[in-house]
Amino acid sequence: MFAFDKLEVMTVQQTIQFIDQALSDTLNLYQEWYRIDSEMLGFQPAAGWRIEQILEHVTLTNYYLLILIRKGRRRALELASKVDLEQEVASYENNLGALDRIAQDQSLKWIRPDHMEPTGDKSLAEIQSLMIEQINECRQILAEIPNGEGILAKTTMTVADLGKIDVYQYIYFLCQHARRHISQMELVREAYWNRL
Repeated sequence: MFAFDKLEVMTVQQTIQFIDQALSDTLNLYQEWYRIDSEMLGFQPAAGWRIEQILEHVTLTNYYLLILIRKGRRRALELASKVDLEQEVASYENNLGALDRIAQDQSLKWIRPDHMEPTGDKSLAEIQSLMIEQINECRQILAEIPNGEGILAKTTMTVADLGKIDVYQYIYFLCQHARRHISQMELVREAYWNRL
């Protein structure tokens, strides 16, 4: 798994490369979950969602995060022509370490909006395809803001009181949210095996 660790101080370009790798890792980690048997996918644990519901929830959350990420990219590119980007980049400090706790700290709780609740309307193949498209779109957005433009547009993230985060941080948040749910799926899989 990826995690922000010893690379405490990174340039914007290193940050972009790190997030791009995190996107690839996220996609790779999810592939095994699309291959598990249908009985385990549909197993209802005593509390919480089934694995198939978790997979759908991640793509629903990605959908809404991508709306903010796209708007941030547009705004960042507009702002880049109005500021001294080199000067902005020179003073940039990412806070990816703070975002790691989204995946690591299972005690963090937040109320998800109803529109991020799984509905069961999509097949597993559709969910997998959507996840691939979403991750690839994030990678494309990174490629469109390669010089640090993404640091210029910040949007408030209410989850875990993160405050204002930039476009790069939003993309990393998407990865960390997905990683958080891998832990949840592992618990469901464990409950499935323990019931036998």
